[in-house]
Amino acid sequence: MADWLTPDQWSAIALSLKVSFWATLLSLPVGVAVAYVLARHEFWGKQALNGLVHLPLILPPVVTGYLLLLAFGRRGPVGAVLEQAFGLVFAFRWTGAALAAAVMAFPLMVRAIRLAIEAVDPKLEQAAATLGASRLWVFATVTLPLILPGIIAGAILAFAKAMGEFGATITFVSNIPGQTQTLPSAIYSFLQVPGGDTQAMQLVLIAVLIAFLALFLSEWVGRSVARRIAGS
Repeated sequence: MADWLTPDQWSAIALSLKVSFWATLLSLPVGVAVAYVLARHEFWGKQALNGLVHLPLILPPVVTGYLLLLAFGRRGPVGAVLEQAFGLVFAFRWTGAALAAAVMAFPLMVRAIRLAIEAVDPKLEQAAATLGASRLWVFATVTLPLILPGIIAGAILAFAKAMGEFGATITFVSNIPGQTQTLPSAIYSFLQVPGGDTQAMQLVLIAVLIAFLALFLSEWVGRSVARRIAGS
């Protein structure tokens, strides 16, 4: 297997896994919080928040990447502060690739978790609250166990989306081999080189395999959510 792929291909795959892992892990708590707010609360500006969450699905990925560059670049209002305060740089770094992947995958994560929360009977939460439990304790002991499969499904979808992210990533962090060149960027690069079709196809097959595996796991977890809710 090691001889089947070149070092550049392995580097792209390893970086994609690293970027997708951190993008999913760091955005998951925010995704759960946003999904809970959208599912359980009514407030002024809710539709605006919902639209903002789903905006990356509507905008061209290149536009999203450019907006990230404006905001999180070294001269951007957010990027400059983060670099000066914490030494954290996003533009043209793998950290920026993780940020772009997280932004693009966030809507899928939130939607999966929100559907799981909406499937939970609010009366179960209300019953726990009447026994004196705080809102946080109700969420931790009642809501969270019931929506855990939905959280897993959302994380899987987000991970798969992050693995396939291209437009926003290449706009924000460019396509630097060994530093910001992810799996989709590597496929693009190989297609621009004469005789690179074989290497590109190998990476395409790996990308397809990962996507099918993610979809299978997501569907399996989704069915388990439905059975669990129905059984309760």
